[in-house]
Amino acid sequence: MSIKLEGPVLEGALVRLEPLEHRHVADLAVAAEEDRGSYAYTWVPRADEVGDYVDAQLARAATGRLAPYAQISLATGRAVGATSYWEPRSWRDDGQLDAVEVGFTWLARSAQGTGVNAEAKFLLFRHAFEEWGVSRVDLKTDARNSRSRAAIESVGAHFEGVLRNWSRSWAPGEDGRLRDSAIFSITAEEWPERRVRLEERVARFVARVV
Repeated sequence: MSIKLEGPVLEGALVRLEPLEHRHVADLAVAAEEDRGSYAYTWVPRADEVGDYVDAQLARAATGRLAPYAQISLATGRAVGATSYWEPRSWRDDGQLDAVEVGFTWLARSAQGTGVNAEAKFLLFRHAFEEWGVSRVDLKTDARNSRSRAAIESVGAHFEGVLRNWSRSWAPGEDGRLRDSAIFSITAEEWPERRVRLEERVARFVARVV
């Protein structure tokens, strides 16, 4: 039995994750150009590439391997970035989803450090563990990307190691090159404790804006 990822709308106090659509293009084009210096090793489309980016993500979604989201700031009502469920995996004959990755994530500079990332991860993790019943959630990033690695660790993911020449590099000027990927995860056994920590962390961000 094949698994097709379908992500529902997920809403918190700071961010709403909506399935990515072309109606998000205008906001994402603005978000992508705020301050590109923070992206480093993460590929983020330029404003005039966002339409093609959405087309590509929707094409991946049609295969069932990706469930892309726009991240909507509840403070402004505007899309401030994107994220996705990715690479569903099953090891059982019944096709039950066992593991999934959270990836293809980027945020406008103004949304970074506001709690949007923490709450988005919380919503994605909670749905994966508590609704889909997965055994693990994966996250990965360029091993050189210290900002991204710190952000992943801040939401409670466990560093598992670096896989060398694991995937293509998304860094500017490195077309055709491979990158080393830092691999992180949260397991089902860890989730209850990680959930409490993430809820507390998100609550501190919410307290700043109320």
